[in-house]
Amino acid sequence: MKKPLLQVQGLQKTFKLSAKQQKIEKTKSKECVAVNDLSFDAYEGEIFGLLGPNGAGKTTTLRMLATLIRPDAGDAVVSGFHIMTEPEEVRKRIGFLTSELKLEEFFTPNYLFDFFSDMHQVPVEIRNQRKKFLFEIFGIDKFAEVKVANLSTGMKQKASLAISLVHDPDIIIFDEPTNGLDVLTAKVVTDFLLQLKKQGKTVLVSTHIFSLIEKVCDRVGVIIKGRMVACDTLEAICDGIPLEDRFFLLYSQALGATETL
Repeated sequence: MKKPLLQVQGLQKTFKLSAKQQKIEKTKSKECVAVNDLSFDAYEGEIFGLLGPNGAGKTTTLRMLATLIRPDAGDAVVSGFHIMTEPEEVRKRIGFLTSELKLEEFFTPNYLFDFFSDMHQVPVEIRNQRKKFLFEIFGIDKFAEVKVANLSTGMKQKASLAISLVHDPDIIIFDEPTNGLDVLTAKVVTDFLLQLKKQGKTVLVSTHIFSLIEKVCDRVGVIIKGRMVACDTLEAICDGIPLEDRFFLLYSQALGATETL
C-alpha cells in the first residue's frame, strides 16, 4: 500500500479585510476565512488535484504547505516533517511553482538554475546533468542565456518549472501550472506532470480547469469557500456524471449550506 507523503490536518487561515475590501465583498465582516478546517492526504506516486473557483482558498492552502505563510490552526506533515515546527526541512523536500512568484527578469535561466541549485547545495556535476535534462525537455536550452524579461510567457513558465525542480524534490506543488499558457506549452507541462508521476513523485496541482484534472489527476479535492466538499477519485466523485456538471452541483450545494448557516 502506498504511503502518504503529504498529510494535511485541519488547516485554517483567516485574513483581515480593510474597509475597501468589505465594500467590494459587500460584507460587514472584518475577516475573511480563506481556508476552513481543510484536511487531505496525497500519496507517493500520485497526482492530487485541488479543484475550485478563483478565491476558493487553493493558493492560500498551497502557500501554507510551502511554508510561505503560517496557518492560524492545523498542521501538515511533508515527508515526515511538520510545516509548523520544521519549515526549513519541509522546504528542502518540496518544489513550489506559482504565478505569484516571479523569476528576476534581469537574469538568465542558466544563471537562475545555477543560483537556486547552489542554494539547495546540489553538487555541480548533478546540477549540470539535471539542467541539461530539464532544459532539453522544455526547450529552454536555446534560450538559456536570454534574460527572463525577454522570454515569452510560455518560456518563462517553463523556465520557472525547471528551476523549481533543481533539487529533485519528492513532493512538487504547482499552483495553476497551465494558466495563461498556449495549447502547445500547456501540453508540454501536462506531459511532464505525468512523467513526474512515473518517477514516483507526489504532485499536488491546484486548478480551476476541468480538463487538466481529468487528464492528470488520480484523486481530486473540491474546495469551495475554503472548505473541502468532496475528496476522492474522479470516478467516485462524478459517479457517471461529467466532472463539470458534478462540480456545479457541489458548488450549488455548498452555497446553499453557507446561506443556511
